[in-house]
Parts: sequence; C-alpha cells; structure tokens
Amino acid sequence: MDLKIILIVVAVFCVIGAMLSIVIEGVPLMAKNISIQKILNVLLQRLKFIILSTLVVGLLFFLYSKIVITPMYVTSAMIYIQNYNASNADNNQNSINANGEVSEGSNKQAQKIYNSDISGSANLANICVNLFQNSDEITALYDGCQVNISVTKDTFFITISVDGTDPEKCATVANNIAETAQTVFHDHFDYGQIGTIRSAKVPSGPYGPDNFKNMLIGLAVGLAASCLISILLELIDTTVKPDDDLQQMYDLPVFSEIPNFDPQNR
Repeated sequence: MDLKIILIVVAVFCVIGAMLSIVIEGVPLMAKNISIQKILNVLLQRLKFIILSTLVVGLLFFLYSKIVITPMYVTSAMIYIQNYNASNADNNQNSINANGEVSEGSNKQAQKIYNSDISGSANLANICVNLFQNSDEITALYDGCQVNISVTKDTFFITISVDGTDPEKCATVANNIAETAQTVFHDHFDYGQIGTIRSAKVPSGPYGPDNFKNMLIGLAVGLAASCLISILLELIDTTVKPDDDLQQMYDLPVFSEIPNFDPQNR
C-alpha cells in the first residue's frame, strides 16, 4: 500500500474520532443495552447513509490515486559477466578438433571445465554487482531514479532495474548504466568479458499506483467509518424511540405510553 494512502486512512479515522469526541463531550449517554441484534438494526436503519458514505469515500480515494499520486514507471536492462574470454574458448575447441579424435574422457573434461566456468562467472557476477553499486561513475548516472542492480541466482546475468516518474529517463538511465558498467569492469579486471543481453525500452505504461486497489481501500475505509459513526450516533442519541425497551433501559416498569399528536414533531 502506498504511504500516502496509509496516511490518508489514519487521518480519516483521526478526524472522525476528534469530531465524535467533541459531540460526545457533555452529552449524557442513554443507558441502552447493546446487543448484536440492536447493532444490526441500527445499521439497517442507516443503510442509505452507509452506502452513500462508502461510495463517496471510495470515489475520493480513486480520484486521489488517479490525479494526485504521480505515476511510476519501471524498465530494465540485462548484461552478462564471464570470467573467461570467448577467444580462449574457441582456441581450446580448435585444438581438440585438430587432434582428429576426441575421446569420451576429453568430452567429460570439457564438460567439467564448462561447468566450472559457469560457476566462476556466477561468482564474478556477484562481485561485479557490489562493484557497480558502489562505483561513483555508475551512481552518478542515477539522475533521481531508483536503481536496483541484482544478479539472477546461480547465473552470470545481471539485471539493471530503474523506476521513476519519467519513462524515457528510466530507459536512458538503464542503458547508460549498462554501457558504463563495461568500462568499470575493464578498469578493474584484466580478464573476462562483459556484454549487453537486453537494452532497456521505454515502458508503455506505469506500474503504479494501483487505482483499483486504492479504490477498494477507500470503499473499506468508508464502510468502516460510516458503520462506526452510525453506532456512536445511536449511543449518544438521548431520545426515546417507540421500540426502545424502557424497562430494560432504566429497570423500571412501564404502565402506559402517551403518543405524540403533534404532526410537525414526528
């Protein structure tokens, strides 16, 4: 959940609590016996208010998410790190082919070397992630965007994810970091190779905020707040209604009831 949405939810309940405390102060509460059935009756009596309040708050949350909250975009580029040079690998392969015959033992040995190269490249990729994250040349390219440089587990593939409010800037920052990472790599390592697998593209749409999710949060907040207000208003209501059980409220017997004949005061 967005931090702004959380603050709004807290503010709504704080305002409701403050208003109710002002209303309740100095108003004597009726000695009413509260039960689940009475609470349900109160909610049913104020059903229109509850539905209207829920829809209004849900709409306000949707409009806030749609208009006020700045859309966020994310894109990524991918590079690879190897702890060996491709030219050396080709020379090893050519020397094997020049012998004319390759024994089964040689194939197994080549497979072992290949597996060790992958493991070594994966370890080198983890080292390069720490190097890139702390390189002044790379961090200077962030340009106010949030950048995450991570390596895929047990591989030598490094993903550069960039998110921000400007989609074109995010793509530019990701591609610049991928290019600068090659220079930083060669400045610190004399052996091995680095290359780009996928360049970052301009994202077609934002990933956040989630307007539908925020609207659902608003509906939930509106429903809870309207139900709470309805129940508290019933508690501070000092009027006696025809369906109130006065005997249970005041522990006194009721002998008769005088109806109100005033048509203007129903």
